[in-house]
Amino acid sequence: MMVREFTDDNFESEVLGSDKLTIVDLWAEWCGPCKQMNPVVEQLAQEYEGRAVIGKLNVDDNPKIPMEYNVRGIPTFLFFKNGKLVDRIVGSRPKKDFAEKIDTLL
Repeated sequence: MMVREFTDDNFESEVLGSDKLTIVDLWAEWCGPCKQMNPVVEQLAQEYEGRAVIGKLNVDDNPKIPMEYNVRGIPTFLFFKNGKLVDRIVGSRPKKDFAEKIDTLL
């Protein structure tokens, strides 16, 4: 599986400690738009494997991170580079929007 599973517990080591561009998809089981984004997230994870880390964080199971980063709606995608939040996308977007942003940040 290319898409990582992020949690409140592993966030610091897996995301903040990563030396690669890391994208965190904040989602929930009950969220329709989040489910629509799943195939996009999986495609991006495959296409950018080795260059960027892409993972999902379930907001219901992991309430600390969404609070820390002031996430008000889902899906929200947080972009981290060298342990710092550098960008975010809120809501469903076409895959090319993500690819363009990732290419800019790489």
